[in-house]
Amino acid sequence: MRFSASLPSVSRLLLALALGGAGLLPCGFARADRIKHPIAVFSGLDKITGRIISFEVATDETVQFGSLQITERACYTRPSTETPQTITFVEVDEIDAADKTKTPKQIFAGWMFAASPGLHALEHPVYDIWLNDCKGGKEVLPSPDTAAGLPATPDNAKEASDIDPSEAPKPSPAKSKSKPKPKPVQPPPDDSFDDPLAPPAMRRAPPDDGPVEVGPPPGLIPDAPPPERRRRKRVPPPADAPPDGFY
Repeated sequence: MRFSASLPSVSRLLLALALGGAGLLPCGFARADRIKHPIAVFSGLDKITGRIISFEVATDETVQFGSLQITERACYTRPSTETPQTITFVEVDEIDAADKTKTPKQIFAGWMFAASPGLHALEHPVYDIWLNDCKGGKEVLPSPDTAAGLPATPDNAKEASDIDPSEAPKPSPAKSKSKPKPKPVQPPPDDSFDDPLAPPAMRRAPPDDGPVEVGPPPGLIPDAPPPERRRRKRVPPPADAPPDGFY
């Protein structure tokens, strides 16, 4: 009997906890503002050559990378006070290499994350692209009616069935950022001919058409010629020698 009598009290306790906890829960999800940028920075990989290039795509602009046409519709980041999140909405079309007159086929349309490049569903045997960053502009878009996470699909994004080939923007080839060629280093001008204050050791004679005589290096004394041997003059004996044999 005691066990059965305690059941209503346990039920009331659980109900009170449930009602009290419901008051602590927020009425909706957390909101987060977005910063809209007019330019998205991508990287493209050619899986055959292994070459990676970086290119920029402006909003509503189409850039061609290989046989892919990338159209960027929106690029958002978050303020520094929020959790970092860089995303872009892109449309990727593929050109038929056998017949370029055909309308490009859309192979991807959706959001790409800079922090997680593997989340997008772009599957291509030759090319791969991913988002690096958004740049330019600091327009803050408050989102009071949108939960934190992915924003709504941009209004300028078109469905694959609504794309008119005549209205499609003309793609521009992706340009890789190449470093400027270094300028050749030129030797400093030789002013020793015109500088009257230069020491004599630093002056050089103007160039001559004749051969240049090279002297011995400093500190090296050339070999002196051997001294001449003096010949002793023989004195002839006097004509009249003394009788004792001395002279």
